Amino acid sequence: MPSIEPAMDPAAAPDVAAKPPLKILLAAPRGFCAGVVRAIDAVEQALKLYGAPVYVRHEIVHNKYVVEDLKRKGAVFVEELDEVPDTSAPVIFSAHGVPKSVPDEATSRKLFAIDATCPLVTKVHREAQVHFRKGRHILLIGHEGHPEVVGTIGQLPDGAFTLIETAEDARAVMPRDPENLAYVTQTTLSLDDTAQMIAILRERFPTLSEPHKEDICYATTNRQEAVKAIAPKVDALVVVGAPNSSNSQRLREAAERAGCARAVLVQRAADIDWTVFSSIASLGVTAGASAPEVLVEEIIDAFAERFAVSVETVTSTEEDVFFPLPRALRPDAAE
Repeated sequence: MPSIEPAMDPAAAPDVAAKPPLKILLAAPRGFCAGVVRAIDAVEQALKLYGAPVYVRHEIVHNKYVVEDLKRKGAVFVEELDEVPDTSAPVIFSAHGVPKSVPDEATSRKLFAIDATCPLVTKVHREAQVHFRKGRHILLIGHEGHPEVVGTIGQLPDGAFTLIETAEDARAVMPRDPENLAYVTQTTLSLDDTAQMIAILRERFPTLSEPHKEDICYATTNRQEAVKAIAPKVDALVVVGAPNSSNSQRLREAAERAGCARAVLVQRAADIDWTVFSSIASLGVTAGASAPEVLVEEIIDAFAERFAVSVETVTSTEEDVFFPLPRALRPDAAE
């Protein structure tokens, strides 16, 4: 490891030899998951096939850089469908899923609606519908107000779900029919927190019906496990992602729990508080499932301006998941 030379006059030109060494452990997998790739590709393919504008209800994914890039290409983002004029242009629903009332409204207005909901979120919707048809009350483990949770609750009539956000909720919930319950979960939760809540519910309600396969998605699981592998080995860790991205926030929490005292979430290099990283020799870097790799590179470049950086990728698992585009956007759709 190169020696650290005495501090320079701040006004002097930067000298590479004067930079303190920094070893960066780059988590893999990181960044875009298959559902995010599908959603972004859906907007870009719609623009290619049908031209601008293409309307998108809510952020297609939780990342400002991605949203701004799509805006420049001709996407128009709206909060609700009443902001969309009567038009033949495509209207795309985000990867997080939407309540049933949204496609119903689109149908009644004869809008050209394209559903870019992640297939793994759709899986949760279908599970909930099956439980409801079987007469079960559904405990939904998730975060109130998150678009995915809003979309899942909106699949069924009022009263079909009880939201469980914490272990305390799991201990306190008092369903009317404890023998006839099921649970589903948001796909982007903390593995550890969710496991704790499920364990409490199982103990309290032994007949609780469970998903055939866990609802937390492969990408959330893999990114949290990758962070756990590097967090104990570094002085600080950066999660590249948006503050409203659930899976990105969970990565930061996973790093802290795994032993990294300085874990921060940043959107861009300009957001970095350099006082947090003033005395580090090692750094972990990862990215939430909606953060593009270009932002990871931007963060590493920012550290390279201040440190003599070496980068090592730490791979915990390989990913090869692919989701095809919505049918209306496949290559023969325009015909």
